[in-house]
Amino acid sequence: MHFEVPKIRMHTFREFAQHYLMIVLSILTALGLEQWIESVHHRHAAENASMQIDAELRGTLDDIHKSMDANTQKLAPLRALNEAITADVRNGVPDQEINRHIQAMKDKFLLSINWPTFPSQAWDVAVANQSATWIATEKLHKYAGAYAIQREAANWMAYKSTLALDAPRMVELRTRIRLGKEVDPLELLGVLQQMINSSAETISHLEETARPVQAALQGEQKP
Repeated sequence: MHFEVPKIRMHTFREFAQHYLMIVLSILTALGLEQWIESVHHRHAAENASMQIDAELRGTLDDIHKSMDANTQKLAPLRALNEAITADVRNGVPDQEINRHIQAMKDKFLLSINWPTFPSQAWDVAVANQSATWIATEKLHKYAGAYAIQREAANWMAYKSTLALDAPRMVELRTRIRLGKEVDPLELLGVLQQMINSSAETISHLEETARPVQAALQGEQKP
């Protein structure tokens, strides 16, 4: 910022004081205007970043709910098969008869898990261009929590979601059933329980992931 001091001969102290005061006021006015412009810029950048992040999180939350609904529907046939075979075993039904029941319900012996994508472009951009630093602290913490739990959920799905599932055993049983071969009902029930637990745990993780995302969207600015 550069100021040209007027080259005026001062005849009295009062004239000098007046010119000095004018220079000081000019500087203060310019500084105040500059700060106001910067403040407006920061506010607009924060509002724009919040709108982009809110839109991204709304899409994520919608995908989470869709995945939860899909997984709940796909879990129902597994539970129905498990309940039917469990009842047969408890009632002492011969294995040959149980296998006929298994063949009649073989289409239910299928594990299919739906998992949403977790986009983070809006958040990454806000962090990269520092507009995130101008968002209100409370709101920023909610955003950070929402994206942090998404990363945790993605890591769980990639590395831990199938730890309790004996996939080779499941594939072997599916192959035998598909070919019309008899299987051990107790072995089938063991694998069924693994499949049910994996699907139910996935739904539970999605529910936990949805909560901080929903919290971050409370009181959001509507576009």
